[in-house]
Amino acid sequence: MYTASVLLAFLPVVAIFLLLLVYRVAADTAGYIGWGVAALVAIFWFDTPVQVVLLASVAGLVASLPITLVMGASILQISVMQETGAVARVVALMKSIAPGQQAVQIMLINVGFGILLTSLGAVTVSILPPIMLALGYSTMTAILLPAIGYDALCTYALLGIPAVVYANFVGQPVNEVGGYFARYMPVISTCIALGMLQLTGGMKMVRKGLVPALVAGLTAGFTAIFMARFGLVTITGIAAGLAVIAVLMLYIRLTGKPLRDRNLLAENDLAAERHLSLAAACSPWILLTVVSLVLNAPFLPFFDFTFKQLSMPVEIIPRSPERIRLFWQAYFWVIVCTFAALPFLKATKAQVTSALGKAGKRALRPMMSASVFFAIAYVMNHSGKTPDWVLADKLHNMVYLMADASAATFGKFYPLVAPYLGLLGGFISGSESSSIAMLTKLHLSTSESIGASGLLVAAASGIGGGLASVISPAKLQNAAASIDRIRDAAQAIRPAFVIAMLITGVCSVMTMFWAY
Repeated sequence: MYTASVLLAFLPVVAIFLLLLVYRVAADTAGYIGWGVAALVAIFWFDTPVQVVLLASVAGLVASLPITLVMGASILQISVMQETGAVARVVALMKSIAPGQQAVQIMLINVGFGILLTSLGAVTVSILPPIMLALGYSTMTAILLPAIGYDALCTYALLGIPAVVYANFVGQPVNEVGGYFARYMPVISTCIALGMLQLTGGMKMVRKGLVPALVAGLTAGFTAIFMARFGLVTITGIAAGLAVIAVLMLYIRLTGKPLRDRNLLAENDLAAERHLSLAAACSPWILLTVVSLVLNAPFLPFFDFTFKQLSMPVEIIPRSPERIRLFWQAYFWVIVCTFAALPFLKATKAQVTSALGKAGKRALRPMMSASVFFAIAYVMNHSGKTPDWVLADKLHNMVYLMADASAATFGKFYPLVAPYLGLLGGFISGSESSSIAMLTKLHLSTSESIGASGLLVAAASGIGGGLASVISPAKLQNAAASIDRIRDAAQAIRPAFVIAMLITGVCSVMTMFWAY
């Protein structure tokens, strides 16, 4: 009976994995089926009342709003910027930076700009591949590098939403959990930088670009530690991206090489420059950066007001309110800043209308895909509970059984496995936040039974979920589609898989060393 219960507890995850890998089902469709499997198992095997399953699912959907809505908001923002020519103006700038310095260029565009734009809600796998291709990089490189460049600091993406999701699941303030992730960042971000060079030109490129890679990786990593120490977790990505750009600019100056070469610009790039100034083109991001800094600065009252006082709790599950925090959330300010920037972008009514139509078509499925995985996580977390939300028998809870079986199987070596589970969760769900939602309770329970630090193990799993971005079919397809090479997305998974597995292995060893 115990073995059957364990197998059924793992069934939703196994089903999703098989649907994605073997049957190549779309992520949102796989998620719907996974939710159906989780609900049926919870009801018919673990004696969970139907109302508990349904309310838990609704609570999961509400908990997913920071992710799902920021996806929609960021797609709207980039659609507006594409329609108004702002993206073309940014492309013109990036084409001319660090001429003839390939390693520095890779770090500037994919690590510096990648981390910065991702932290502000921009879709880097849509923006950066055309730039890389225009700079003369191969199709494979143009697809892979934008997908991997921000992975180390993926926890701090979208104004720190993955970190906030983690904080909610572990029951601690977001500004107190940043250190669990930040301690990994110098090593992991440097590994990512080196991995990008290896993907571009093999070990020859790694040797040639070793110094810029170390500069970019260590700058991003130690910036994360600095921000965590001062309680600025939610704006870590902004600071790290800007720091990487600034330090690499200084590196170029110190080496005596040119910073820009306008001779590389084509006529369409010059036309984009004439149409919009750089400040106008970047106005949505500039406004969002200012708002983010103001809202999250510890010496100002706005974080306490918007995050704590205006938390807007919605109690779907008794004694476990979901906090909406509308006036703090990234999605709210992405939308506000996008529309506030319309005059600077010289947007016409036709352009805005077109952008709204395109965003509506692009956003629905990614948003639904993210939300359904939160629903699955909540069903599994609350399985076996009675109508008054009490767990009378631990053996009726799917997460407890998964944790118990994992602890029995791996024992003290579970911290070695946790980052790979996060990688799997990120691959399955398509986002680090969804991976955190699916696995955090499992890691906390398992770690408690083996005497390891549950917070650290869960954080390491989150980092694995972030590293999954480079092997996520949805992200690779997005990158490939942006340069009209969608058929090449499948070929990119193999080299990306090797890099992801190696860097996750580094994370595993660090976790094993720190967990006890």
